[in-house]
Amino acid sequence: MVTGCTARLLLEDGNSFEGYGFGYTKNTSGEVVFNTGMVGYPESLTDPSYNGQILVFTYPLMGNYGIPKKQILDGLPYPFESDRIQTNGVIVSEYSDSPSHWDSVMSLDEWLRKGKIPGIRGIDTRMLTKHLRSRGTMLGKIVTEDDIPFYDPGTHNLVSQVSTKKTELYSKGKKRVVLVDCGCKNNILRSLLNRNISVLRVPWNYDFLEEEFDGVLISNGPGDPKQCGRTVEIVRNVIEKSTPTFGICLGNQILALAAGGDTYKLKFGHRSQNQPCVKVGEKRCYITAQNHGYAIDTRTLPDGWEPWFINANDGTNEGIRHRSKPFMSVQFHPEAAPGPMDTNFLFDLFLEMLS
Repeated sequence: MVTGCTARLLLEDGNSFEGYGFGYTKNTSGEVVFNTGMVGYPESLTDPSYNGQILVFTYPLMGNYGIPKKQILDGLPYPFESDRIQTNGVIVSEYSDSPSHWDSVMSLDEWLRKGKIPGIRGIDTRMLTKHLRSRGTMLGKIVTEDDIPFYDPGTHNLVSQVSTKKTELYSKGKKRVVLVDCGCKNNILRSLLNRNISVLRVPWNYDFLEEEFDGVLISNGPGDPKQCGRTVEIVRNVIEKSTPTFGICLGNQILALAAGGDTYKLKFGHRSQNQPCVKVGEKRCYITAQNHGYAIDTRTLPDGWEPWFINANDGTNEGIRHRSKPFMSVQFHPEAAPGPMDTNFLFDLFLEMLS
């Protein structure tokens, strides 16, 4: 049974929450955000979009099914979304140290220790989440020893820390897509390969315009899209050539910036597998997986562009597209498919644009 030393979560507004440490013992700091999903903590914790953040799970029990054995599916690790835990810290209400699942190979505590990621258990995550919803996302730090300064991930180019460092070709088909890796989840790449597409994965700042390709997919990633000026510049050159382009999450925001629009920071963001999104002009609502803290200001979009999806909870933008050119993007994650199919069809729409 995990006992753990006393640990505190200190917020930049002066509020303090006390619990017990688990996982790796060290101080850490970052942006405190919450996820309302009931399952999927191995996938969430390895999502590069959480880089620089301390993740609060609102579901009251975490760790009950342990950590699954890493498998190789279509040449990629599964079910993990990257090769490591990406969060700076983890906060849970109740932690289960006796996981029960046929595929479990270790506990959440052991996995966090292995990844050198600290956590706190015994926190009233409902009260903490209500505080963040009313005050907005803020900086925080997990302290078990001497104090440390606050770390603000919003002032850093986090994409440069999680993007691939080299180009890599995954060849499975006649059509070739350039995947701009801004912190790409494994399942985005897998979703392309499953459709017999040849994929050239490139770093966030790589100028690929001299390469041979039929379309471009801009991936998800962490932080403020305005920190990715080089990516925006490259994508602007891509759309000037009317190349079929598809953006996901951060890629949605980068496409908007490249088109001449603007983005802004949300009060507390969207992070879960249960965000309802309505397709503009229809009554169809999709339940989507999301992980982002910024959104597009659709009022700033130039002529020819239009909103595609809208969040049914707060009315913020969840996707844009061009009325006549092959450009589209969504703020949610079609590759996550918690339903389990849901908006996975968007990859097929992208493939149709390549023909």
